[in-house]
Amino acid sequence: MLLLFYIFVAYNFRKMDNPKARILNTAFLLFHQQGYNSTGINQIIQDAKVAKASFYQHFKSKDDLCIAFLTARHDFWFSELRNYTQNAVSPKEFMATTFDFIVYMNEMEDFRGCSFLNILSELSKDQGAILAVIQSHKEDLREFFKNRLGVELLATHMYLLFESALIESQLFRSNELVQKSKEIANHII
Repeated sequence: MLLLFYIFVAYNFRKMDNPKARILNTAFLLFHQQGYNSTGINQIIQDAKVAKASFYQHFKSKDDLCIAFLTARHDFWFSELRNYTQNAVSPKEFMATTFDFIVYMNEMEDFRGCSFLNILSELSKDQGAILAVIQSHKEDLREFFKNRLGVELLATHMYLLFESALIESQLFRSNELVQKSKEIANHII
């Protein structure tokens, strides 16, 4: 998990002496490790080594911090996915690299799964702003598949296979079903 933290910090080009960056980086680690509801503002303030007033100067609420975290996570995750798949030429090669990307992220993040879906499972009906960010991330992922595969129905099928492989790998802490999904995608395409 520390490797992921350092990659995330380097990706965001943030200096750790900046209170807002320390809060966001701390939230990144804690939300990802403990979950959203299990992480309190006081723990974030303490671990980020900022004053409570400083926290509220940058984020009006924990939900606002969550939105900032998910926005930064979206940028980081898509940057990694694009880099990982950029050299794939054919649809088969593209899909193979997307499943390899899941394996890569699982190994780097100790099978924590999708930050967006993890937080989705913790939301109440009153947290529509966070839900909108999660939906936007998933819509961008569907569009990414559509742009690379060209055929909308095939792209939707591959998106659903990708998402299920991601969830199942987290559930069973194994890349076995990711590899099987990769084989299924290869067979379909």
